[in-house]
Amino acid sequence: MTAGRLILAVVLALLPFQAGHAHKPSDSYLALSVEGGRIVGQWDIAVRDLEVAIGLDADGDGEITWGELKAKHADIAAYALARLGLEADSRPCLLTPTGHLVDNHSDGAYAVLRFDAECGRVPEVLQIRYNLFFDFDTQHKGLLRLQAREQTQATAFSADRPAQRFDLRTASPLMQFLSFGREGVWHIWIGIDHILFIISLLLPAVLSFAYGRLRPARHFAPAFWDTFKVVTAFTVAHSITLSLAALGVVSLPSRLVESAIAASVALAAANNLWPVVRRGRWLVAFLFGLVHGFGFASVLTDLGLPQGALLLALVGFNLGVELGQLVIVSAFLPLAYYLRGTWLYQRLVMTGGSVVVVIVALIWFVERVWDLRILTR
Repeated sequence: MTAGRLILAVVLALLPFQAGHAHKPSDSYLALSVEGGRIVGQWDIAVRDLEVAIGLDADGDGEITWGELKAKHADIAAYALARLGLEADSRPCLLTPTGHLVDNHSDGAYAVLRFDAECGRVPEVLQIRYNLFFDFDTQHKGLLRLQAREQTQATAFSADRPAQRFDLRTASPLMQFLSFGREGVWHIWIGIDHILFIISLLLPAVLSFAYGRLRPARHFAPAFWDTFKVVTAFTVAHSITLSLAALGVVSLPSRLVESAIAASVALAAANNLWPVVRRGRWLVAFLFGLVHGFGFASVLTDLGLPQGALLLALVGFNLGVELGQLVIVSAFLPLAYYLRGTWLYQRLVMTGGSVVVVIVALIWFVERVWDLRILTR
C-alpha cells in the first residue's frame, strides 16, 4: 500500500507539469520529392516554435508580422537546414534554400522554407537525419512525406528516432503502416488531455452507488463491462471523426477543437464530484469522443498525404491510438479494482484526483480559448 500511495502522489504532483503537452503537439511538415539526382523540398515550420528557437518578434509586442518574419528568412534557413541531413547512397546532398512563404495550418501560422538538395546521382537509398527543436522540445515531431518513383512514403521523426533510412527501390506499405501505428501509440501516450478524459470516466467504474453513497463494487465483472462500454464508445466515436477529418469530409478550427477537449476533461472529472450522469457514462464518452477524434486527426490532415497513402496512414494511426489506449486501460483497471475499497482510492484518487483534473482542465480551457500561456512554456 505504501508503494501505491507513493505512485499516486507522484502522478498527481506531476499533473501541472504535464499540462505543457496538452495542446496539439509541436509538429513540422517536411515534403521531399526525388527528381533524378535532385530532391525538391518544402518544410513547414510553426512560427511559434521558431520564435522560441531564434526569436522573431523584433519589437516585443507579442505579434509576429510578415516584415519581422521576412527579416529572419536567412536565419530561419540557416537554423533549419543545419538540422536536416540528406544522404543519397551514403553520399551527402548539398541543401540550398530557394524560397520562403507563409501558410496556415490547423494550429496557426507556419513559415514555409523551400529548398533544393543536390545529390549528384539518382538515389536508391535515402538516409535522412532530422534534429529540429529536439534540444528544447523532446515532444516535437517531424512529419515526412517522401515522393519517389511515383510512390509516396510517410513517417514521423522524433527525438528517440531522429534518423531513418528509405529504400526508394521498394517502398514498403507495411513500413508506412507500422510507422503511423507507432505514431498513434505515442500520440495517445503524450496526449495527457485524452488520457485524463478516459481515466476520469473510468474512476467510478469500480464503485457502485448505493444508499446515497459510493461503495466498492462487489464483483469485477460489472466494473469490467462498465469500462468496456466507456472505452468502446470513445473508440467508435473518435474513429468516426478521425476518419472524416483526415479524409477532408469535415473540418473544424483547431482552437475550437482543443478548447472543447479541455472542456470535456473538466466536465468528466466534475461528474465524479457532483454526479449528474451515473449509468450513461458510455454516452458521454461517445459524444465527447467525437470531439477528441478531431484532435487526433490534426496530425494527418496537416501532412497532406495523397489519398492512397492517407488511407494506409489513417488505419495505422487509428489502430496505434487504440493499442496505446488499451495499454493504459489494462494497467488502470486491475489496480483501481484492487484499491477500490480504500481511503486512498475513494478520497485521494477519486475525489482529490478529480479536483486536480478539473482545475488543470479549466486552465487549459482558458489558455485555448484566449490563446494564453499559463501552464505551458
